[in-house]
Amino acid sequence: MGLIESLTDALSSPSPTDRPDDGSTGAYWCDDCANRIRDVEVDGEPVCPDCGAEMRFERATGRDCAC
Repeated sequence: MGLIESLTDALSSPSPTDRPDDGSTGAYWCDDCANRIRDVEVDGEPVCPDCGAEMRFERATGRDCAC
């Protein structure tokens, strides 16, 4: 893919306001494994799927997601 096509794709991607609102307010993170799980994908207490450690919640600040 050339530079022009890459720029065109990047500029034409949907903006955060075009995305559906699924109620997400952030994500859970495992600091040891760098795993991320969105809050809407978790039932109960979040634990890391790799190491089993408790994950911490991180809210989005000024954005639509904690990506």
